[in-house]
Amino acid sequence: MTQNLQLRFPVAKLAAVCSGLCTGMFINFGAHAQSLQQLYLSAQDYDASYQSARQLADATIARGEQARAGILPSVNLGLSANQVNQTSSYSAYDARNFSNQTAAITATQPLYRPGNWSAYEQGNKQITLAQAQLLAAQQDLMVRVSQAYFDVLAATDSLEVVRSQKAAIVEQLSSAKRNFEVGTATIVDTRDAQARYDLSVAQELAAENDLRVKSLALDQLVGKSPTRPNPLQLPLKLAEIQPATLDPWVELSQSHNPQLTQLQIALDIAKLETEKAQAVNYPTLDLVGSYSAANNNGTSQAPLSYSVNQASIGVVLNYPIYAGRSITNHVKETLALEDKALSDLQAAQRNIAQATRSAYFGLQTARSQVSAYEAAEASSQSALDANVLGYQVGVKINIDVLNAQSQLYDTKAKLSRARYDVLLGELKLRQASGVLQASDIETVNAQLKP
Repeated sequence: MTQNLQLRFPVAKLAAVCSGLCTGMFINFGAHAQSLQQLYLSAQDYDASYQSARQLADATIARGEQARAGILPSVNLGLSANQVNQTSSYSAYDARNFSNQTAAITATQPLYRPGNWSAYEQGNKQITLAQAQLLAAQQDLMVRVSQAYFDVLAATDSLEVVRSQKAAIVEQLSSAKRNFEVGTATIVDTRDAQARYDLSVAQELAAENDLRVKSLALDQLVGKSPTRPNPLQLPLKLAEIQPATLDPWVELSQSHNPQLTQLQIALDIAKLETEKAQAVNYPTLDLVGSYSAANNNGTSQAPLSYSVNQASIGVVLNYPIYAGRSITNHVKETLALEDKALSDLQAAQRNIAQATRSAYFGLQTARSQVSAYEAAEASSQSALDANVLGYQVGVKINIDVLNAQSQLYDTKAKLSRARYDVLLGELKLRQASGVLQASDIETVNAQLKP
């Protein structure tokens, strides 16, 4: 009687808990579910890290455009007006009121300023750098959303597997009890099944919590609550990797990876900074023009009114002679920073090539694991069927059946995770090689149920 109560109480309690959960969180995964593409678009408008990258790109572009001013003309307008009321103890100058107005416009056009042109080129590089930074942020967001999306699906699958396993254990526990009551099995079978059942209850609670945590992480990333990802369409149809070999992927990473693009631009900017430092030694030549108009209706000495209009144009040459060795040391500084930028680029090239190789082999392994786990699932199912039959005819004991059940459901969970690893691995490989695009999200979307 005690054993029966141990079984019925957890089942009844679990039924109540499951009923509440199913009406709340888990049963609704098929209703109003969102595709990966939909949640990615939501994350673009909500994710703070991506928004920060966009704003930084806008600021960098604006800063780059500022350098254009160094090669364009500058124009200034000046206006002045004065009113004088004069009294004096000397009658000849007493009670004299007069005013004057002046307007002047000046313009300067650089004719020869090598440093300004280097700064202008740096500005153009800054704009390209901003585009590379934004591309890297977009690719990172695609992978983060996909990772969170598949984490929720994997957690959902794990919960379903644990529940299915628990249901099978309950059935096996009931069978062991019946066999014990009729004397065809020992109490050991019942105790083994009870222990495995208690473990499955704990595993279910852990799986439920894991799903909640993963769902909250996805909600926070995309700014929607609750999110309900579309499940995979099974059987999963895996297209061949293109290119099929490793070397083309590594070559793509060296030419398209946005991180390398940023470091290459940083090296170019460092070289231009050296040119700017060296240009301080060079002469500068500017074209300067001005026009002014002055109107006076008297002075403190005489009440005469007159106006003067004046226009001028010329060139201004400046040639630096000595600046206390500051120029020489500035050049040394920029050369050292140029070498540092080159070293950073070379280190990143090696690291990204290695990351691309790791992503490629990881994807190949995940694809192989899917096939292997599918075969293992079929074999584990056959082994379980054989053990159940053997237990029914008395040639197998209950622990054999329980072990076969554990092997089958463990294989199912690993197969589910491997499928998601393949889809995510393809995105990570394309990210490492720098060719990840929004269309790749659409390709993954095609593997999901509509």
